[in-house]
Amino acid sequence: MEPEKPRVEFARSIGTRLGEGLQERGHLGDEPMQRTLDAVTQLARAMRGHYVRMFSIGTSALRRADNGEAFMERVHEALGVSLRVLSGEEEAATSYRGALTAFDNWRGERVGAIDVGGGSTEYAFGDSVAPEKVLSCEIGAVRLTEAVPELGGRDGPVAPDALSRAASIARDALRPLAECPPVERLALAGGSATTTAAIVRERTATPLSFRLTRADLQRTLERLCAMKLSERKKMVGIKAQRADILPAGIVVLDAALETLGRDEALATTADLLLGYLLQQRDAAGQPPRPPGGSNVAKGIHS
Repeated sequence: MEPEKPRVEFARSIGTRLGEGLQERGHLGDEPMQRTLDAVTQLARAMRGHYVRMFSIGTSALRRADNGEAFMERVHEALGVSLRVLSGEEEAATSYRGALTAFDNWRGERVGAIDVGGGSTEYAFGDSVAPEKVLSCEIGAVRLTEAVPELGGRDGPVAPDALSRAASIARDALRPLAECPPVERLALAGGSATTTAAIVRERTATPLSFRLTRADLQRTLERLCAMKLSERKKMVGIKAQRADILPAGIVVLDAALETLGRDEALATTADLLLGYLLQQRDAAGQPPRPPGGSNVAKGIHS
């Protein structure tokens, strides 16, 4: 089956750190909630005229928060649509569905998709549009940065012992991936992967898919960790809002590739949001369209 190539008409992302300070369980803070609501409202306004139906989804932070329902009600008031919180397994399957569109000449071989988020990392693999197995691991770029604050760069370059601690935490959390069978191709979705690809390319934009090696990840991590935060923010390809958590995201990506026994993968912008829209279309009984079809996908992310 040749993968379709949906045309994304509108895509925009604003990082808001909804789960900032949440730790393993706890309250969503007033400030993170308000800036996320502001971003949601801003993006919904920008989307006017670009969509037929709107969806709103939440992931790791809302799975862990004990006041998540109150925040969901506020999102409903702002958008007029209910916010659906995906389970870790649903998130993995959804990222996999989006990432499939990044593979050229896919003929049903087993492929996998890793999505490093702020609070969790999802992995799914299979040989069709529905994954064979899904996993959700309790580690992400924000969560690892909070566990090893030195990674953020606020106190200057990152010491080797901090990197070693971070790598150990990531490997422990990703241990379930070691039980998965090998895949023929692997996609890396999410901001950590696409931002690293942009830095490697020295471009502000990332193509649908870009080959990243573990050597690329390690070189980029070394560059970032040699800089203080203010210097990272000036790098070509990085968004200032991601400069503090990107080293942690790369540590998780590298640990995931190491655990899966892979030296390279495709960084892709075909992500969770696209996957969710495709799943909704599939559920409505509309079959996948052929390459070059007129399928249009839109999404926002906060």
